[in-house]
Amino acid sequence: MKKVNWIVVIAGALVGLAAVLLTALGNPANMGFCIACFLRDIAGACSLHGAAKVQYVRPEIIGLVLGSFIMALVKGEFRAKGGSSPATRFVLGAFVMIGALAFLGCPLRMVIRLGGGDLNALVALIGFTIGIFIGVQFMKRGFSLRRNYTLGVTEGTILPVLMLGLLILVVAVPSLFKFSEAGPGSKFAPFFAALGIALVVGALAQRSRLCMVGGIRDGMMFGDFKLLYGFVAIFAVVLVGNLITGHFNLGFAGQPVAHSDHVWNLLGMLLVGWGSVLLGGCPLRQLILAGEGNSDSTVTVFGMIAGAAFAHNFGLAGVAASADAAGGVPTAGRIAVVIGIVFVLAVSLLNMPKKADA
Repeated sequence: MKKVNWIVVIAGALVGLAAVLLTALGNPANMGFCIACFLRDIAGACSLHGAAKVQYVRPEIIGLVLGSFIMALVKGEFRAKGGSSPATRFVLGAFVMIGALAFLGCPLRMVIRLGGGDLNALVALIGFTIGIFIGVQFMKRGFSLRRNYTLGVTEGTILPVLMLGLLILVVAVPSLFKFSEAGPGSKFAPFFAALGIALVVGALAQRSRLCMVGGIRDGMMFGDFKLLYGFVAIFAVVLVGNLITGHFNLGFAGQPVAHSDHVWNLLGMLLVGWGSVLLGGCPLRQLILAGEGNSDSTVTVFGMIAGAAFAHNFGLAGVAASADAAGGVPTAGRIAVVIGIVFVLAVSLLNMPKKADA
C-alpha cells in the first residue's frame, strides 16, 4: 500500500509540474491540462462546433491516450473489454461535459485553478464533492451499469488508432482543421513538446490509476484516500509553481477563463461528480481506460466530444468574465445542467437492483 501511495503521489507531482510547464510554454493560464477544454478544442478543430475561439487539435489528448496505450502494452495490462450500457454511457459522457463547460473546466483543471488562487474553483469543488457523495449513496445500495465483456483486440484499440490517425493528419495535412486566431484556442505550447509531455503523463496516469473522482469516492466508501493523494500533489506543485512565477492570484475576480456565477459553478460540477461516479471515473480516467482497451470508456469519450459540440452549437457553455462583462452560465446552459442532473438521477434509480435480484 505504501508503494502504491508513493506511485500516486509521484505521478500527481509530475502531472502538476507538466501543467506548470505547459502553461509556461504557451497554454492558457490556469489551463496547463484540462480534459474538457481540450476535447472541446479538438471538436472545434474538426468542425463539430463553430465557436471560433476554441478550435485547436490539442496534442495533450492524443498523448494521454497513446501514453496509456503504450504503457498498458508494455506492462501486459491491455485488455479489450466493453458492452456495459454503451448508450447510457454516451449520454452520461455528454452531460458530464456540459457540466464541466458550465464551470469552464474538468476536475483536473479545477485543481489547477485552485493552485492558481481561483476561489471559483473552491465553489466548484464543493459541488463536485456533493455530486460524488450522492453517487456513492447509490453505489452503496447496489447501483450498476452491468458487467462488461471480453472483446476482440480491434474493439479495444479504437481510440488509440483514431488518436494516432488524428496525429498523422494534423501533422501531414493541417489545412483539414480549423485553428483559432484569438481566445483560448489560439494559446498553446509547441505541438511536439506538448505531445511528449502528455505521453509521459498518460503513461504515469495508467500506472498510478490517477482519478480524482475515484479518490473521493474510495475515501467516502472505504476510508481509502490513496488516489486522492495524487491530486493533493498536483495542487501543491501548481501552487508552488504559480508562487515562484508570480502568477498566483487569490480571489474570485480577475481569474483567467473563469466566471463567478457561483450557483452554476457548483451545480455544473455537481453534475460532473455524480455522472463520473456512475461512469467509474473522471474525464482523465476515461481517456486512460480507453487507452487500456476499455471500449466503454471510448464510448464515454465520444459522448464527451458530442457534449462539447452540443454545448457550443447551442450556447450552453459558461462565458468567461472579461473587463466588459461578468460572464456566467447562459439560461440555456442552466437548463441543460438541470436536465443533466435529472438524467443522472433517472440513471441512478433505474439501475438499482430489482427486489427479485436482491
